[in-house]
Amino acid sequence: MLFSSWQFIFVFLPLAVAGFFAIPARAQVARKWWLLATSLVFYAYWKVEYVPLLLFSIGFNYAIAEGITRGKRERTSSVQNPDGAPSDIGRSTLDVGRWTFLLRPRALLAIGVAVNLLLLGYYKYTNFILDAFGRVSGHAPVRLDIALPLAISFFTFTQIGYLVDVFRDQRLHYRPLDYSVFVVFFPHLIAGPIVRHWEIIPQFADKELKANRTDMAAGIAIFLLGLFKKVLLADPASRFADIVYAAAEAGTAITWFDAWLGTIGYAMQIYFDFSGYSDMAIGLARMFGMKFPCNFDSPYKAGNIVEFWRRWHITLQRFLREYLYFPLGGNRCGKARHLLNIMITMVVSGLWHGAGWTFLVWGALHGAYLVIAHLWRRFREARGWKLAHWSYRGACVFVTFIAVLYAWVFFRAKTLPVACRVVATMAGANGFTIPEAVNDPKRTPGPQLQKMGARFVKQSLAEKFYKPGMRWMAALLLITFLLPNTQQLLRATDPTLEPVARPGRLQFRLNAVTALILGALLFAVVFSWFVAKPSPFIYFNF
Repeated sequence: MLFSSWQFIFVFLPLAVAGFFAIPARAQVARKWWLLATSLVFYAYWKVEYVPLLLFSIGFNYAIAEGITRGKRERTSSVQNPDGAPSDIGRSTLDVGRWTFLLRPRALLAIGVAVNLLLLGYYKYTNFILDAFGRVSGHAPVRLDIALPLAISFFTFTQIGYLVDVFRDQRLHYRPLDYSVFVVFFPHLIAGPIVRHWEIIPQFADKELKANRTDMAAGIAIFLLGLFKKVLLADPASRFADIVYAAAEAGTAITWFDAWLGTIGYAMQIYFDFSGYSDMAIGLARMFGMKFPCNFDSPYKAGNIVEFWRRWHITLQRFLREYLYFPLGGNRCGKARHLLNIMITMVVSGLWHGAGWTFLVWGALHGAYLVIAHLWRRFREARGWKLAHWSYRGACVFVTFIAVLYAWVFFRAKTLPVACRVVATMAGANGFTIPEAVNDPKRTPGPQLQKMGARFVKQSLAEKFYKPGMRWMAALLLITFLLPNTQQLLRATDPTLEPVARPGRLQFRLNAVTALILGALLFAVVFSWFVAKPSPFIYFNF
């Protein structure tokens, strides 16, 4: 069920919270079992057939982690045999029926990571690999009927990170129940944030699971702000993006203005969609007395592409940095290798988001952006340039946003040919064409635009599309660039594990006025359900 659906808000969530608090706080284990059970019910609501896969993944990874822990612990206390031969102490023993396999911790780690990646690869990348093989070999592509299990990318990465951490620190050990709740806790299970064990498990493993009124009030406020972003901002923006990209996919010749309006619409849709989801996940966890790491921090305000990736899907980039970029050598292995490591990491990021050529190009494009940003930084430092004026910062934010918009085309388009046509149109390959429905060419600023090279044409899309689209995009851009984000608004409640970055002057206090505002917006959300049913979050597809 969707976080933004009435089934979740008015049925599942109240029952989950009521059942949690109905169990006495001293009954810590019972509360954990309740969280585990409700999380599995939440996952099973989507497709109960994949619950066994989720349970297998949890059991398998926990067993591998325990084997690594035992092997490393025994190795530290092992001694050599009297004849000088190495002792088998220090290897982990896995009993399977009558067979016994002695494996070193490094081998166990390799097996654990390989099985996780094979499962993810089978469900997510089999058809993509078959399609690529068909293109190379010249044969007709074969497509298997494989459904992507919900959240497999997220719970796979979460557990791979845990296995690596256990290998690095043999002292790590959690009880099976604590580990299971850590993996399946429903606020982060479906689309993140990709949490780390030391951030979450200590919050409920060694103390009573409880929440106070401040936690509950803060959690509800954060959740509702995320809900408003999703239903009242992201979903309306999606309609404008869908119209343009559906026309492009149908082969309709869209204008330069159409391409930009549709791409800005998608940029606003995914921005408020993912920002809204991240807020809702953080708010849900806070209702149960737990804090999540920040996952979204106004990325469109970034002054360069490096800063953008420090603000967009923060926990995914943190995972890729710690478990891929650093093992590849990071920036410690020469300038050329550093840039190659960046490209590899971003291509993997693109493929993680989706098994398709468009996602691969999107990741490679952002990799190229990052390489250019690092080269520019080296160039400035070599010449001792200190560009700290606000005008330079403003220009950098604008250029970064435009670069991100071009990349979003590949993220949104279903095929590479469609993406390339839209990008070419945005770049003016077909002229700077503007539909007459946008502005009468004889009225200001029509003549001025024509002198600058613009050409007014008959629109190919519905006339009533343009005026609402322009007004809505202008409003969303103003909200994006001028207003503070949720963490800044609710800074007084310490919304995330990290301190709030760049606190602003505008803040919400949890009082009667705030409750009245949030209640009115909730009414607007409920009213919207009579117009259109809630749409899935974009990141649920990954």
